[in-house]
Amino acid sequence: MSEVKKMATREAYGKALAEFGDSYPDMVVLDADLAAATKTGVFKKKFPDRHIDCGIAEANMMGIAAGLSLTGKIPVASTFAMFAAGRAFEQVRNAIGYPHLNVKIGATHAGITVGEDGASHQCNEDIALMRTIPGMTILNPSDAVEARACVKAALDHQGPVYMRFGRAAVPVINDRPDYHFEIGKGQLLREGTDVTIVATGILVNSALEAAEKLAADGISAEVINICTIKPLDVELIVKSAKKTGKVVTAEEHSIIGGLGGAVCETLCENAPVPVYRIGMRDVFGESGSAAALLVKYRLDGEGVYGQVEEFLG
Repeated sequence: MSEVKKMATREAYGKALAEFGDSYPDMVVLDADLAAATKTGVFKKKFPDRHIDCGIAEANMMGIAAGLSLTGKIPVASTFAMFAAGRAFEQVRNAIGYPHLNVKIGATHAGITVGEDGASHQCNEDIALMRTIPGMTILNPSDAVEARACVKAALDHQGPVYMRFGRAAVPVINDRPDYHFEIGKGQLLREGTDVTIVATGILVNSALEAAEKLAADGISAEVINICTIKPLDVELIVKSAKKTGKVVTAEEHSIIGGLGGAVCETLCENAPVPVYRIGMRDVFGESGSAAALLVKYRLDGEGVYGQVEEFLG
């Protein structure tokens, strides 16, 4: 069997910025002294006059991005998720969200797969924070292919967009001719009848692995990839929930306020069914390898499989 191709979504993000630079001459990329880590350095090498290093001043960077957008530019502000959503939340809310400016935020190193950097840098709260900002679009790609598509869609979208990328290399699962990405639309990756697994980001691969294991036990799992956390594909999720009668959400994020929260809110209003949320269960992360942390917190394929089995009883 050939080895599965892997690439970190932050790598795909950096490559996409450089790739689309010619097509979007008004795009300006900003970074907070982390261009090598966020991979915006790839864009800087190709377009040095359109890359601004704002230094270790993330809040100031968001203000600069807001100002650039008012001159007709398409600013893409990049830093780690902990700083983009955490440290600069007030500026993102008041300077970008409130006036609904055309700023794109590239937040890398999200979730526990930041690994050895530990709990202080493992941002498992960013989706929850960004969801509370009116009009903010949130994209959380599952692999490198989807990450590239997210960048293109964000550049075409008018208004603020928060894009979430990871540090660790993850399997490429969307490398197929029929792949199509659209903001606000989820993807039905596998049909099933017994339970729906709604996953986002790198947990989509874990959900697909879990579905294979469940099938061996005679359980038919439907798998949905939700890349756009906001606006959520309500129609797809409600339709699947009514079909299977049970829903599991899976995310590399706190179960509070993220995909799990969004799905529960949607189903409470439209199709009340039992829901089980897989993610970080109101705890901080810890230092360790990305692979080991995924296993410990049961976010790998085996862990998702086991939790779905327990939920189904």
